[in-house]
Amino acid sequence: MNQSVFLVTGAHGFIGAWVVKRLLAEGAGVVMFDQSADPKRLRLMMDEDEIARASFVAGDITDPEAITSVIEQHGISRIIHLAGLMVPVCQANPRLGAMVNVIGTLNVFEAARTSAGQVKRIAYASSAAVFGNSEDLVTETMDVNPTTHYGVFKRCNEDNARVYYLDNGISSIGLRPLTVYGVGRDFGLTSDPTKAMKAAVVGRPYHIRFGGSTDFLYAADTADAFIRSASTDLEGAHVFNLHGDTVHLSEVVKEIEKSLQAVSGPAARAQITFADKALPFPAKLDDSAIRLALGDLPATTLADGVRATIERFTELSRTGPLELSDLDS
Repeated sequence: MNQSVFLVTGAHGFIGAWVVKRLLAEGAGVVMFDQSADPKRLRLMMDEDEIARASFVAGDITDPEAITSVIEQHGISRIIHLAGLMVPVCQANPRLGAMVNVIGTLNVFEAARTSAGQVKRIAYASSAAVFGNSEDLVTETMDVNPTTHYGVFKRCNEDNARVYYLDNGISSIGLRPLTVYGVGRDFGLTSDPTKAMKAAVVGRPYHIRFGGSTDFLYAADTADAFIRSASTDLEGAHVFNLHGDTVHLSEVVKEIEKSLQAVSGPAARAQITFADKALPFPAKLDDSAIRLALGDLPATTLADGVRATIERFTELSRTGPLELSDLDS
């Protein structure tokens, strides 16, 4: 891995920050690309010396020349493309969502196409939102029927990636996570369980805006899956589901309460409620295809992931003011 230089777009986002953290831990060369110059999420999990080991380039993913320039100047050979807008923004402003999520992704593939073979692989973020509503175990061979603009944009990216392989031989892997949680998750509907963990640590009540069962995936495991996908020599344009623990929100609340008491004492109580409305996405994803293609992937249990998140929020609250503005959004 030391011979590869990774470009991480959206590096100052939630999953991007975790990818940077895990890449640096493995000794990889990392170039971070983001429109925002604020590394606030990176600071939740790394100190300034660690963050400084990665290079940073400020840029707009909708600029067709931005990624090409970064590839040329930094010798990029692997791209992990995470820059994008979440469901609420795409719903409120579909044209902006399409510019960032679709045109931005096309710019990444175009930059790889014109790199004369320098870029060996692209791993990019798709989403379980491509499937729309489903109560069944979802596999990659099932029909997709997205019910959000966000899901439609992600499906478009999957098809464009396939055509780039057919026309230009650019190999890629798109990953479809669902409810990813962990320190740094502070925006989007499925961020609510993580916000509930933070609220529990600081003693505030919190209402999760959805209910039912969903597929919970710990952030570190998600990051590792993207790194594995960008590092493989698997040829073709592939799209894989990512699976964590499929549980009801009531079980998540129980784990938060259990972890809070383990960290803060038996008197600690979480004040968490949740809505009856299920997410407009599948509740359970089958991940046998990616494990067959890439081998076993890290799998943190819900109990361990919630405990690690509660512990980190507790540590952050003790060492300095913990940002709480996301609890009000």
